[in-house]
Amino acid sequence: MIELTHDIIDHARLTDAVRRDNCGAVVVFLGTVRDLTGDVRTLALEYQAYPVMASKMMTQLEIEARERWPIGECLLVHRLGRLTVGEISVGVAVSCPHRADAFDACEYLIDRLKEIVPIWKQENHPDGHAEWVHPGL
Repeated sequence: MIELTHDIIDHARLTDAVRRDNCGAVVVFLGTVRDLTGDVRTLALEYQAYPVMASKMMTQLEIEARERWPIGECLLVHRLGRLTVGEISVGVAVSCPHRADAFDACEYLIDRLKEIVPIWKQENHPDGHAEWVHPGL
């Protein structure tokens, strides 16, 4: 399952969405807006995407992960729009029969999502400066 949303990401819903009776492990990754990038303060992030392509690529990542691990269910969700410090920008939840597979699949999904999905991030700083950060960096 994949989602692009402007709504707040509910981390409890992520967990509940992937739980399965035949899976003893659920791993959830939450990416949140932090207040520092290196030594530069961040006030907010702005996320934009090419939704058709982003959805297509996120679906492809789910297919790839399912081919590699015994996934019961997975959910990739990315928020779009302006987010302030502490808000969840991305969530990946995976269930598998065993924890090692769930951890590996979750790590693979978030790493690949950040590398290849066309979602762009603009960092907004206290001095009014804003800069776009290349996906995957």
